Amino acid sequence: MKIAVASGKGGTGKTFVSSNLFYVAQHHNYKTSLVDCDAEEPNIFGFFSGNENYKVPVIQKIPFIDNQKCTFCGKCSSYCEFNAIFMLSIIKNIQVIPELCHSCGACLFACKFDAITETEIEIGEITAIQFSVNAEIIESKMNIGMERSGDIIKTAQKKIAESSEIVIYDSPPGTSCPFIATVENADFVIMVAEPTPFGLNDLKLSVEVLKQIGKPIFAVINKHGIGNNEVEKFLTSEKIEILAKIPFDIDIAKTYSTGKILAEVNPHFFTLFTNMLQKITQISNLQE
Repeated sequence: MKIAVASGKGGTGKTFVSSNLFYVAQHHNYKTSLVDCDAEEPNIFGFFSGNENYKVPVIQKIPFIDNQKCTFCGKCSSYCEFNAIFMLSIIKNIQVIPELCHSCGACLFACKFDAITETEIEIGEITAIQFSVNAEIIESKMNIGMERSGDIIKTAQKKIAESSEIVIYDSPPGTSCPFIATVENADFVIMVAEPTPFGLNDLKLSVEVLKQIGKPIFAVINKHGIGNNEVEKFLTSEKIEILAKIPFDIDIAKTYSTGKILAEVNPHFFTLFTNMLQKITQISNLQE
């Protein structure tokens, strides 16, 4: 069972929800994996520690163009859908822009003069730790200066242990490519929403995207009690089940800010996230 915990905007509490859900799941003896898919700004290791299982680089293949063999016909540039090949034929200058390259291989296919080969660059790394006997945590992290995290996220997802029963993806915020790379591999998505006008606007955008790619959606309202009830009205109108409402509480913020897991230190929230887990396992036909 693969669960993506996502949000339309940053700061709604998706890491808060995914980390507590992970803690409860492994406590109930599910073999659980938590994957931090926010490769641009991972933070899950701020809440958990353990023995490092492995650390591996993520490699991207980038085309290299040999100017001695190139005839400057321009086919490679025209085949590139991402404008990653820049050419000035009048002065016989052609260059690859690595930041725009998606490693699709179209330029290699287009070139009939064997002028293009591939070189490798390291764009990030994947680190895994063993939190408990039943639980592993995987962090995806993009190198400074890189601009595409999708390949790093997908690599992290492939590293999940085959024995895992529950996999939780802590998604990046927003609805752009990293979000899609995370949720497309999930069985369903839990949207974490805050009851504010900004929260509602970005929730609507995320729900629309998820509907288009056919992902089942559930919701958690975080910071419940601030703003208004427009988020709840929207979720009801869209027939999206609300799994839990987490109150706006200064004590929750204090606990979270010190890197503690609320479900570990507060029995009430251990029960709340356990109930959420039970709803999720019922949805996926897993039995307690």
